[in-house]
Amino acid sequence: MDDAPHVEGGASTQPLQITELLSFRVRRLANLLSASAGPRFRREFDVSLPEWRTLALLGQTQPMTVNKLARLAALDKAQMSRVISGLVDRGLVSKSLGPRRSSQLTLTDSGQSLFEQIIAAANERDQTVLAILEPEEREVLDRALNKLADVAIVLEHHEHETPG
Repeated sequence: MDDAPHVEGGASTQPLQITELLSFRVRRLANLLSASAGPRFRREFDVSLPEWRTLALLGQTQPMTVNKLARLAALDKAQMSRVISGLVDRGLVSKSLGPRRSSQLTLTDSGQSLFEQIIAAANERDQTVLAILEPEEREVLDRALNKLADVAIVLEHHEHETPG
């Protein structure tokens, strides 16, 4: 008898091992990419990965609140507050009072300059990583990631709505 998983409609009838699950594989890839980027950003720009992500997010959209930054960077609010404090102390980010007494964060001139350097390095690194893929594969990957993110958002909303 064949030990290969039986596939119907593209789905296996045997449960997958954790290392075969999409969420595990995506997290592992993200961790590998981050682990290889971290030392470079620390060495070249003297920023940690959470700091670089914060600068990059603010460089893309500012002003922004700590809560929104934390959500986008996948950090909890306390972690993001520590990152912001360090960036403020270094003169890279400034805080101002916004609507409903919320702290609005923006890049300083020094922060903007650093952002431009690190985003250029990140784009170069991204192109180096993606160079292994053919143009068609890049397009498929982009579409697949967008679809998977959309379904993950739906699932997250469903989980928050389901009493438990």
